[in-house]
Amino acid sequence: MVGGVVRSTGSGMGCPDWPTCFGKIVPPTSAEQLPSDYKEFYSAYRHAKNVKFAKYLSLIGLDETADQLLDDESIREEADFNATKTWVEYINRLVGVAVGLLIITLVWKALPLRTTHRRVFLFSVLTLVTVIIQGWFGSIVVSTNLTTWTITIHMFLALVIVAFLIYMLHLVESTSVKASAGTKWLLIICMLLLLVQTFLGTEVRSLIDTLAGTVIPRSRWVEALGLEFVVHRSFSWSVLIVHVILLIRIRKTTGDKIFPLTLIILILGAILTGTGMAYFGVPAFLQPLHLVLATLIFGVQLKLYFRMNTGSDLMFNKA
Repeated sequence: MVGGVVRSTGSGMGCPDWPTCFGKIVPPTSAEQLPSDYKEFYSAYRHAKNVKFAKYLSLIGLDETADQLLDDESIREEADFNATKTWVEYINRLVGVAVGLLIITLVWKALPLRTTHRRVFLFSVLTLVTVIIQGWFGSIVVSTNLTTWTITIHMFLALVIVAFLIYMLHLVESTSVKASAGTKWLLIICMLLLLVQTFLGTEVRSLIDTLAGTVIPRSRWVEALGLEFVVHRSFSWSVLIVHVILLIRIRKTTGDKIFPLTLIILILGAILTGTGMAYFGVPAFLQPLHLVLATLIFGVQLKLYFRMNTGSDLMFNKA
């Protein structure tokens, strides 16, 4: 949610360094609190970090991406200080710290289970490692000046963390849903369609970010989006139709109504918020809501999938 607010308000570069913000634990509130050459300083700071990151990319064979990262002069551009955007990004980082502390607490609580229920402990550690990687990669998103592909990876890492947490919740529950192999595969197809739709959404979002830096008024952004937006909008109906089929199938074979019905409601909500953005000039408040709904859909899908596969994975029994 907070990350969506950061994106919708254009606050991603509110803090040009990491983990501090303009070199401070508590960020400044006005440009007067910064040195006169802060733009040049942080541009050079970010470029030095990108040089190191480019070396890592080259090591894994992504030489072209590394070269583009270093050759693109727009990446080195530094935005004017904006107190509101700085504090929006700062709050986002504070939320990230809070999440990190909660995950550390989770690992500590799971520590006594490392011998009796190894998988619970393993996934708590895996979640912590992923959160640390997510924090580090967030700094890369900033150093590369919100390059589209880094934002996409950053978002999908967040979904991985959600998946780990839901799986851990599944491990300590005993509820299950009996479902045929066909129903399970249909749910997997639904999940894959959602991931494709999410990727298409990130492409549309990157175009909106580009338009935000032009003279085109916000009310005309949708007109300028082109084919990517049309595909994203049309694909949403495919997602809805397949989920309706899933709902009908689950209600006939298992009698479970809550989870599939929740999925339909969330998908309709995502479509409505997307429609609202299309017809009302991409209002900023709808963008994070649209992203939150997509994340909730993914979470409910996973929860339903794990309920269908309860068995050998189960670590605890409530009885």
